[in-house]
Formats: sequence, C-alpha cells, structure tokens
Amino acid sequence: MKIIAHVHTDFPTKFGIPRQSNLVKELKGTIVFEPEYRNPDALYGLDGFSHIWLLWQFSENKRSTWSASVRPPRLGGNEYRGVFATRSPFRPNPIGLSSVKLERIEMDPTLGPVLHILGADLMDGTPIYDIKPYLPYTDCHTDATGGFTEVTNAHHLTVEIPESIASVLSSETLSALRGILAQDPRPAYQKDPERIYGLEFAGYEVKFQVDEMNLKVCQIDKIIM
Repeated sequence: MKIIAHVHTDFPTKFGIPRQSNLVKELKGTIVFEPEYRNPDALYGLDGFSHIWLLWQFSENKRSTWSASVRPPRLGGNEYRGVFATRSPFRPNPIGLSSVKLERIEMDPTLGPVLHILGADLMDGTPIYDIKPYLPYTDCHTDATGGFTEVTNAHHLTVEIPESIASVLSSETLSALRGILAQDPRPAYQKDPERIYGLEFAGYEVKFQVDEMNLKVCQIDKIIM
C-alpha cells in the first residue's frame, strides 16, 4: 500500500497518546500529503463532512510477528483477549483506524491542501494510508455494544496541576494535557505511588505521580532542542 500523507501532532513519543481517538477532543493535529497526492481535486467535497476516518500504519510497531491473543492494558495487563477483539498494534497487518473531527482544510502555498483535525490518537509523523468521510447515517450505531470495554472505559483519574506549574502552559494546551492525564497513560502493570513518570507533550516534559485514582503533576519543563 502507498503512504499518502503523514500526520503531525504534539506527541513525539508513544507514551501518553490516548488509547482511542476522540477521547481528548482538544488534541490538535495536521495532515500533510505526500507531493503525489497534493491535488486539491482529491479533496473536493470533503469540507462538507464534520468527521473523517483515517487508515494509518502502526509505524512504531517493531515486531515482525503477530499474536493471536493480547493483553488489553485496561484489563490490568494480565487478562487475554483475541487480537481481533481488540485494537492492539500487534496484528497480522499493522493498520490502525481512527475517527477524528475535521476542523478545516487549509490551502498552503507550499504543502498544498493541509487537513486540520481534532481528537487524533496518533504520534507525530504517523503515515496515513487513506482518508474516508465519516457517514453518520451508516457509521453511527446507537444500539452498538462495547464488549469488555463497557467496563474499562469508565477508568478516569482525578488530575491535579498546581497553578504555579500550570502557568507555563496556554489554556488550550493545559486543557488538552488534563484530558490526556485523566485517561491514565501509565502501563497497566505500574502501580507504584512513589514512581515519577515523564510524558512529552507540545514541547514540554510533564512529570507526574499517581496514587490510587489521583494524579498529581509535580513538574513541567520546556524541552530545549
């Protein structure tokens, strides 16, 4: 398959990225097409849709094999489910699927059409295979059931960011960061309340601790390149 574009987000690494799209609606991103696909005609009519589907590559999945059974993080990292009952990156084909909000389409004089999106669960530089419009009359199933995720999706942390620390961030970035941290970015097996975790987001390194269901940010530093 051909890579048609790359997405650019505030996540330079995998750690901290929401486990599903649209969990943190404030997250911004842009999609820049490869030169071969910068023809505006390919996007004619897309601005009439509020949301789009992205088909993308798990480019940081370094495994050459796949697993029939995987351990979803939200189940504590100890219970197994079939790979096709999860969205694990360790699949026969490293293909991801995300539904994101299309904020606007910009016509850049150098890059051609650039898509501005919200709610992306993607690392900076992720390759995009295809883009399709989200169709509410057929893609939205109000009677759908969520399997084991109907229990796990209620997992949210209370986030505390002292004002003296939060003041270095814009209100927009702060709101997005709160949403990311509330989703509990820790590996499922990490439960040590004394451990300090580090997350890179929007050009900052954010350090935090988690005790039970309470997360406290203890430091935010600008990353100097």
